[in-house]
Amino acid sequence: MFHSFLIALQFLTRLPVFIEPDYALPRRLNAILFYPLIGLMIGGLLYIAQQALTSVEPFLAAAIILSMWVMITGGLHLDGLADSADAWAGGLGDVQRSLEIMKDPRSGALAIVVLIVSLLLKFAAIYVLIKQQQVQWLIISPLCGRAAVVLLLMITPYARKNGLGSEMAEQSPRLPVAISLLLSIGVLFFWLRPAQWLLLLTMLLVVFYFIRRLMMQRIGGMTGDTAGAMIELIELSVLLLAAIFFTAQ
Repeated sequence: MFHSFLIALQFLTRLPVFIEPDYALPRRLNAILFYPLIGLMIGGLLYIAQQALTSVEPFLAAAIILSMWVMITGGLHLDGLADSADAWAGGLGDVQRSLEIMKDPRSGALAIVVLIVSLLLKFAAIYVLIKQQQVQWLIISPLCGRAAVVLLLMITPYARKNGLGSEMAEQSPRLPVAISLLLSIGVLFFWLRPAQWLLLLTMLLVVFYFIRRLMMQRIGGMTGDTAGAMIELIELSVLLLAAIFFTAQ
């Protein structure tokens, strides 16, 4: 299991892994179980950074935390969001064309606009949450994003039969993964009041449903890029929900 954890850590972050993981198929499949834990680790690092920046102006602190967030993940999920935006704009409803665009390393105008808007909204939400002393959402947001991908892998076919995540999507251990998701939901309950917890889960399911539906309609499944887009959009949705609704209470 330790090697599976290292695989998840190496795949989802740019944090140093000093031991070469064993990439045998069972360990790669079990790595999915640790995705929510990796989200917790990312959020924990952001929370620690915020606590170290309490004497810094919130506007600057929000900028530093967002920059850290991007550096910890290496911009991996942002790249997936950008590629997905390009594919949706340029694919013109054609499955093969959309998949080809996602593999193209170049970014179109829409990809750049989507990245700017998402980062701007994320920054603004972080700023509001710091001002309102609701920084636990810096932990909750990354956790939700990676838990959403676990669910996506469980119930969504992979659009490319020979893609990087096809084995994970088709052969992931269903029962352990389901337990991982339930533990994630339990962790959320630890931080939130019952009404907040219920509102958050409802919002997550709605956002997840519509993003997955778009994937199925356009490319008949998921890819690594759309999984990255899912993480970014879920993280952003959680931060916005917290900044708009929960801080007003």
